[in-house]
Amino acid sequence: MTRILTRSDLRQVLEPGACLDALRDGFGRAPAPVPGQRVRTDLPFPGTATALIPGLLPGVEAYTVKVNAKFPGARPALRGTICLHSGADGELLALVDSATVTAWRTGLAAALGTHALAAPADDAVLGVVGAGAQADLMVRGLRTLRRHRDLVVHDTDAERATAFAARHGGRVLPSAAAVAAAADTVLLATWSRAPLLRLADTRPGQHLTSLGADEPGKQELAADLLAAALLVVDDRELAADMGALAAAGLPATAADATLGDVLRGDHPGRTAATHRSVYAPVGLPWQDLALTWAAYQRAERLGLGQEVDLLS
Repeated sequence: MTRILTRSDLRQVLEPGACLDALRDGFGRAPAPVPGQRVRTDLPFPGTATALIPGLLPGVEAYTVKVNAKFPGARPALRGTICLHSGADGELLALVDSATVTAWRTGLAAALGTHALAAPADDAVLGVVGAGAQADLMVRGLRTLRRHRDLVVHDTDAERATAFAARHGGRVLPSAAAVAAAADTVLLATWSRAPLLRLADTRPGQHLTSLGADEPGKQELAADLLAAALLVVDDRELAADMGALAAAGLPATAADATLGDVLRGDHPGRTAATHRSVYAPVGLPWQDLALTWAAYQRAERLGLGQEVDLLS
């Protein structure tokens, strides 16, 4: 039998603290024996198709295959499915809404990276550029890890920015540069194809997390800012192929470390209060498995979701 988990089902079984633990554990593990792949293609429509295969984690006898459609003009802009297969015989254990899992794993992994790199300060101001689902999960996750005195937000959709500010107890600012001027930590999650912030827009000691550069042509931070900062990615080659490094014309060697290096203690991360730091992930297949496996196991215990026999 295959368990189908919708967005509403996932919201009942996913919990930020448990998901953060699963992601932290994944970053700390040895690499899977089969490298994950991210395959992306343009379409003859106003969007792109992306597949992440296979989602693997040592110790988990299952794997995921994710297929997403990204259409910037749609609401939601990302739609797709995650297939959870048994590692023993390939049985399709679950068919899961990928938009929800992707927002949770991306936002919460970014919260982990932000917490690991940003200077600790309870009176810091948190800034958000792009008030979508991933930013929402970043803020929710980060608030389980540290405190902030204030929150400022900008989005090209003024109504969405206002709603985000009301939801998280913040205030709206008119531009990305205004957010960077006001905030100590800046979270960016946009569809931008041109730099929103340059080195001159930032100051020493600031941290920035950029989620928008997750496929070719998308860019949130300029090359001069990336070059001046302690730059951490989730995968060097992937970031140089289609992430923040590719958009800025920088090689894989421009990244100082991966987040796994920092969380395992193989790299010290930020070593001075005056350092700028940037976390610029692309997103890895094992992260889909980490959250999908946790969601599936809890749904099995609670009897949530619909069971179907696709082979009948």
